[in-house]
Amino acid sequence: MSSQENLSIIGSGIMGHSIALTAAWSGLEVKVWGMNEEDIKRARVGLEDKLSGLVGYDVFNEDEKERIVNSITFTDSIEECVSNATFVIEAIPEILELKQDYFKQLDEICPENTIIGSNTSGLSATEIAKLTTNTGRTVVTHFWNPAHLMPLVEVVRGEHTSDETVERSMALLESMNKKPILVKKDALGSVGNRLQYAIFREAQYILEQEIASMEDIDDAIRYSLGRRFGVTGPFMTMDMGGLNTNASITSYLFEDLSDKEDIFPAMKELVDNGHHGPKTGKGFYEWTPEFTEQMEHEREEELIHWLKKDIEEVNNKK
Repeated sequence: MSSQENLSIIGSGIMGHSIALTAAWSGLEVKVWGMNEEDIKRARVGLEDKLSGLVGYDVFNEDEKERIVNSITFTDSIEECVSNATFVIEAIPEILELKQDYFKQLDEICPENTIIGSNTSGLSATEIAKLTTNTGRTVVTHFWNPAHLMPLVEVVRGEHTSDETVERSMALLESMNKKPILVKKDALGSVGNRLQYAIFREAQYILEQEIASMEDIDDAIRYSLGRRFGVTGPFMTMDMGGLNTNASITSYLFEDLSDKEDIFPAMKELVDNGHHGPKTGKGFYEWTPEFTEQMEHEREEELIHWLKKDIEEVNNKK
């Protein structure tokens, strides 16, 4: 089955224009819908910043940057955006009712063979498609932020998603040089966020129990799991460490891990007081403009390092 799709993105925010960048970079022509001219203007600025960053890191040159820009068309008309689309990815805010309304609208105006995907981080694929009539063509295609740097995309089957929809989704993402994985059952959080939030829960529990400081908990991940998991995932790590050893540790450690089912008091207090992280200047950490810029730069630099490695591996296979 051909992976050459006519791709349209509904939503021009951080995720929307980053997905468009990725698609255009791989050679696709992409249409992106924004709510209005101001929304589109912000997307163009964001796209320019990301492309300039990639040029600055020598990922590609100015000619390639210009080609990518020319491959992306912005519009404030949904009908125009999807008129010739064979694949649509919705990238609007994480509000179930809002996504349901847009999926219903897309189901009504998109050509019959057009796949409709959602970039939701963890909402149910089945529930998002609840108001559509052609549920077989609906799916979740969850790109990780920043979408132009992170290779993983989770393809999540809803209860009624067809095999053809899954196959075309996987083929499209592979053609975009992404690493798609198939989530075979519709589960909240899919795979990545279920794993991530298990770590978030235990990290907060360790802090609450005064076992270690916040900074040392972060360092424990950065300088151990963060390094190792870049090469081996959890199952391979268990094998390489010896299943007998891991079974022994499991026998005494699992019962001592957190099983809390609600927000931890420290996070609730921060949120209730309007402390949401860098965008408000405070979260668990104090986020001055200088510290925010420093950490954004360090994260981007690390992700670019891995991106170049991924590109090298792709080129070596050609």
